Amino acid sequence: MPKLVLKFGDSVLKEMQVGRKEVSIGRSPNNGLVIDNPAVSNRHARVFSQDEHLMLEDFGSLNGTFVNGQRVKSTSLNPGDAVTIGKHTILVEDTHELDGFAVWAPRTRPLPVAPQINETIMLDTKERREFVQKLAAEGERSQLAPGRLKLATLVVIKGKTDQSEYTLSNKLTVIGKSAMATVKLQGWFAPKAAAQINRRDDNSYYIGAAGRLPKVNGKPVKRPSKLETGDVIEVAGIKLEFHYRD
Repeated sequence: MPKLVLKFGDSVLKEMQVGRKEVSIGRSPNNGLVIDNPAVSNRHARVFSQDEHLMLEDFGSLNGTFVNGQRVKSTSLNPGDAVTIGKHTILVEDTHELDGFAVWAPRTRPLPVAPQINETIMLDTKERREFVQKLAAEGERSQLAPGRLKLATLVVIKGKTDQSEYTLSNKLTVIGKSAMATVKLQGWFAPKAAAQINRRDDNSYYIGAAGRLPKVNGKPVKRPSKLETGDVIEVAGIKLEFHYRD
């Protein structure tokens, strides 16, 4: 049976076997493998069995999931693979059993505790640069898109907002009534934060829920979903059209 070994540096934080039930990974305490680090999303990724193969799926996390140095969305896993999430590593191993019992050894040192934080943050410039350099040194390719970036815009089709069009110049765009919102909703019952849009390093944009469940092209978005030019977003009584412009 495959086993996941969560490590931080040289310290082993947790070991978990993957059976019929999937193993969710993230910062939330509801996950099977909890990584209490601000660079990790609440629901970051999952590992599960499918047709006798071990699979990994990223939930559209902000900082991404890497397997052997390669950023992935969904991939199969094999013994010896190393999954990198934030500054943590998850090793994929095979457990060997003796007479039906897995070999186990007690720990001699307490597990380190990472600081808690409520929201996911981006790795800062120095950390990200060092991380990418490390991947390059291992001979792996990064997926940071080179070249000129296109500007993303939101055009208001329906609803009350303070502008008719918005340019998404920040990594985080909040749709709501709060002071931090980029797309400011108007109206007495408008939520402070209805939805959020995150820009990733490859200049792709992902929309996710904040206080309300948004729809993209009429379909509810239950997890971060990549936006394509022409997509229509509906949330909190407004309708927006997403576009890339040179």
